[in-house]
Amino acid sequence: MTTRAGFIALIGEPNAGKSTLLNRMVGAKVSIVTHKVQTTRTRIRGVAMEGDSQLVFVDTPGLFQPRRRLDRAMVAAAWGGAADADVIVLLIEAHRGITEGVERILDGLQEVAKGRPVALAVNKIDKVQSDVLLGLTRDLNERFPFTETYMISAEKGYGVDDLRKWLAEKVPESPWLYPEDQIADLPLRMIAAETTREKLTLRLHQELPYQLTVETEAWEERKDGSAKIDQIIYVIRDGHKGIVLGKGGETIKAVSQAARADLEDFLDRKIHLFLQVKVRPNWLEEKERYSEMGLEFKDGN
Repeated sequence: MTTRAGFIALIGEPNAGKSTLLNRMVGAKVSIVTHKVQTTRTRIRGVAMEGDSQLVFVDTPGLFQPRRRLDRAMVAAAWGGAADADVIVLLIEAHRGITEGVERILDGLQEVAKGRPVALAVNKIDKVQSDVLLGLTRDLNERFPFTETYMISAEKGYGVDDLRKWLAEKVPESPWLYPEDQIADLPLRMIAAETTREKLTLRLHQELPYQLTVETEAWEERKDGSAKIDQIIYVIRDGHKGIVLGKGGETIKAVSQAARADLEDFLDRKIHLFLQVKVRPNWLEEKERYSEMGLEFKDGN
């Protein structure tokens, strides 16, 4: 049997649907999906099998104009994921068309593609008329020589199977890189932290979600098969701590319950989850926090 295996980078603007597509491809929830932008901070790898091919997806942070150190680290991680991949998939939101951000990504692709197969996946196609779709795909293919173009709905699954079959043909001949039943290579501690951060992001509003981070401080395996997980939520101001806790602790309780339910479903075991909130004014400038998120800490402002 000839097996194939390779890394596939999903790139695009924030909120283009990369995480939704990754989860649809893998058939499990391995990446944060929220209505907020810039929620994927690390290059999460999900593993999918298609015939004799193993597809290892790198869900990169959204590509946007960086302003802060964290922004720059996220954008560097995204382009790094594309540069290291065997195949690249650019996701474009059909109803947003060719934005300034898309223009920048197309320019960047000229640098990193270097002969690799690059697919264009036009997502959320149910939001526009067919003539608009055809015009958009024509314009995009005039700006970059995409190997293939797919019309998809990552949320509803339309067109995703065709894209996955094409990817299975394009990854190189290789032994499989992961055990067949492994769906994500992120350490469980980080998956647990990302799960809690997702619930916080969904629950809270405005700027706060981008100014907090979650770390799994301890993971204790218990004799009954369950696991006790201790996590710290770092915020940058005292006022933010009150928002995360909520009146009478109701917000943190709801977040804990939702995260625990997701983790129990994902891990198929009972989870005891304990959350603490700590104020750490400078966490956005601490090298250790970036290491926890799998991002590179760059010197300078």
